[in-house]
Amino acid sequence: MNDFVVVRGGGDLATGTIYKLKRCGFSVLVLETANPAAIRRTVAFSEAVFQGHQTVEGITCYLAESLEQAEEFLREGKLAMLVDPMGESIAQLKPLAVVDAILAKKNLGTTRDMAPITVGLGPGFTAGCDVDAVIETKRGHRLGMVLRSGCAAANTGVPGLIGGYGRERVIYCPAEGILRNMKKIADTVSRGDVIAVVETEEGTVPVEATLDGVVRGLIRDGYPVTKGFKIADIDPRIEERENCFTISDKARCVAGGVLEAILQRKGELGL
Repeated sequence: MNDFVVVRGGGDLATGTIYKLKRCGFSVLVLETANPAAIRRTVAFSEAVFQGHQTVEGITCYLAESLEQAEEFLREGKLAMLVDPMGESIAQLKPLAVVDAILAKKNLGTTRDMAPITVGLGPGFTAGCDVDAVIETKRGHRLGMVLRSGCAAANTGVPGLIGGYGRERVIYCPAEGILRNMKKIADTVSRGDVIAVVETEEGTVPVEATLDGVVRGLIRDGYPVTKGFKIADIDPRIEERENCFTISDKARCVAGGVLEAILQRKGELGL
């Protein structure tokens, strides 16, 4: 199957790659966990795990209940998703390429023998060793660059600047418990507004907005969270509320790198 790609992970950054590959004519199967933790849920195909399907910018991803159903969806030309966090189905599927877009900052089991072409997004991979190519995911001049040797830049733990704000725009969970959302994605908030509460054994702990802006991302209501877990993202650019419903510039740039890596390696192999 010279146009079949398996993408491990369906979060918002991965969704940019999945969308690009599908739009360019590739047949794509997304592998996800049973309980994905996407924050930018409106633009993450991983939401199909909970809803049965998810549409992003006009492309719908359908959750398959079995490998057989996933193959049926692919034959019908649909974008398909399968709960298979370990990638156990890859050996049977025999894709042209495997893209690890989990963004775990480490390799969770992707190897070069999984497919003729293997690509890893961000830190945790070594091009020419565990994957054929690595795509730079750190914002800056090298974002989206295809690396055929070596590794992507190490994770700094500091969010990229949006509207002049970096660390301030990302909200981390203050306690362990169950998240209950008080706001939804695309809501306008002021600093100090309660956007969610965490239900703990001792009671509820409020989660407050860290600045004025728009709720750009928020983990699903009812999700089990731990202290320090990233749960929300606020965009200070209130006038750009529509960005909550579109793939980010970063995701599109990384997607271009993935497409380049696959096509370049495909040509080298004569496939």
